[in-house]
Amino acid sequence: MPDRVFALNGPNLNLLGQRQPEIYGAATLADVERECAALCGELGLALEFRQSNHEGVLVDWVQEARGAAKAIVINPGAFTHTSVALLDALNAFDGPVIEVHISNVHKREDFRRHSYVSLRADGVIAGCGTDGYGLALRRVANLLARP
Repeated sequence: MPDRVFALNGPNLNLLGQRQPEIYGAATLADVERECAALCGELGLALEFRQSNHEGVLVDWVQEARGAAKAIVINPGAFTHTSVALLDALNAFDGPVIEVHISNVHKREDFRRHSYVSLRADGVIAGCGTDGYGLALRRVANLLARP
């Protein structure tokens, strides 16, 4: 049975492809999900891909992952910079956590340079566009393959 990975997406990522394409590109979240699902098939992983604009829902999904997934790939959107609750939930998860940001947050506003999620993440991928999701899944596959 393949290892399950939760790919969780935070606020406004449902607008991917429509919102600020000069920053986030033209791909939609559905495009990203299709690419991730195809890659997971190649990597021998099972994918659970979700998006919510609500912090509590993301916290619930991280808690659900404790019994259902081996790893989490998370693009927390704006909750990156504000959510101690999300950090606390991630700290209760035992598997690898990879944080993804489509834009290079370090080239943007000062407040985007702080991430609560990074305090728990085993890796952070930023500024690689939606390719960052694939990079994160490859990293997860490598981490899960280690003895």
